[in-house]
Amino acid sequence: MPVAEPYTLEDFETRGLSPERLPRHVAIIMDGNGRWAQQQGYPRIEGHRRGVQSVRAVVEECARMGLEQLTLYCFSSENWKRPRPELDLLMSLLQRFVVAERNEIMRQDIQFCTIGRTDRISSRILREVNTTIEMSRDNPGMRLCLALDYGSRDELVQAIQSISRKVAAGEIDPESIDEQTIADHLYTAGMSDPDLIIRTAGEMRVSNFLLWQISYAELWVTQKFWPDFRAPDLIEAFRDFGQRERRFGGLIQK
Repeated sequence: MPVAEPYTLEDFETRGLSPERLPRHVAIIMDGNGRWAQQQGYPRIEGHRRGVQSVRAVVEECARMGLEQLTLYCFSSENWKRPRPELDLLMSLLQRFVVAERNEIMRQDIQFCTIGRTDRISSRILREVNTTIEMSRDNPGMRLCLALDYGSRDELVQAIQSISRKVAAGEIDPESIDEQTIADHLYTAGMSDPDLIIRTAGEMRVSNFLLWQISYAELWVTQKFWPDFRAPDLIEAFRDFGQRERRFGGLIQK
């Protein structure tokens, strides 16, 4: 299977996009797998299987456009409350994805990484995840970040605990703590903040996802369930993003 070619200027223009108006970092809350399956008369787990196809399509399109980073909310810390058969399938899909997609990740020069806790995911799955991370560490292309066992409140608590320990050890002066100090102790340390948050299935909430990092991100919501989301929907989101004026709390200077 040949590697999809990067977008040319003509490709951008044909789709009504401007490279200068693209988001650098896109984060997606992939919602609606279960509802999609129910509407189709399938068990919920089939929605998760079909959702992997959407992941492949979106990753490839973002890589072709030359985005800096794509972050996908794959498994939240609250998802552990789901029935055991569904959890087992989600973990199995994760393992299969990081193994099956290694060749494509390397062929497209994608740098793979994760954010979130690692102590509740099985060592067998973590080995596969870490293998893909190490293989792609030096790739120069888009960073693909999977949020696994991730919850933003838990992330902030752990950051505060880490900073507190350093204060107690005399490594940090409490008066010197600022926004950058906190950012440096989050799972996303060293990453840019998302410019655009996409949420599928029409839900108008952020669901404990990157609460610190999305302070000034633009939001784009579609009624489509995640298994139906494809490249044309991504392009629609980017086209809308490109028409927005981002003020970051200030006024546009004329």
